[in-house]
Amino acid sequence: MYVLIVGAGKVGWNLARELDGRGSEVTVVESDPDRYAAVEEEFEHRVQRGDGSELWVLERAGIERAEMVIAVTGDDEDNMLICQVAREKYGVDRVIARCNN
Repeated sequence: MYVLIVGAGKVGWNLARELDGRGSEVTVVESDPDRYAAVEEEFEHRVQRGDGSELWVLERAGIERAEMVIAVTGDDEDNMLICQVAREKYGVDRVIARCNN
């Protein structure tokens, strides 16, 4: 299963590890340069740097072939928007948006 995770904080990074360990193909999108570098060290070329609410970033990360999109950035609205775009524009059936409020 190809899974796209947007946000590489504690939740995103741990999800990536868990899904990778279970045999899923995982790509992580992260905008913060320091977090990007840390995740890139572990996941090598399966990390894209950029704002996950931008279509071109999602496309570069392979959203058109994603079977699941998980949005766990620090912004609830971005998370919902990313999942809405994934479902409506790209036909991704499985979407998860972390929302705190």
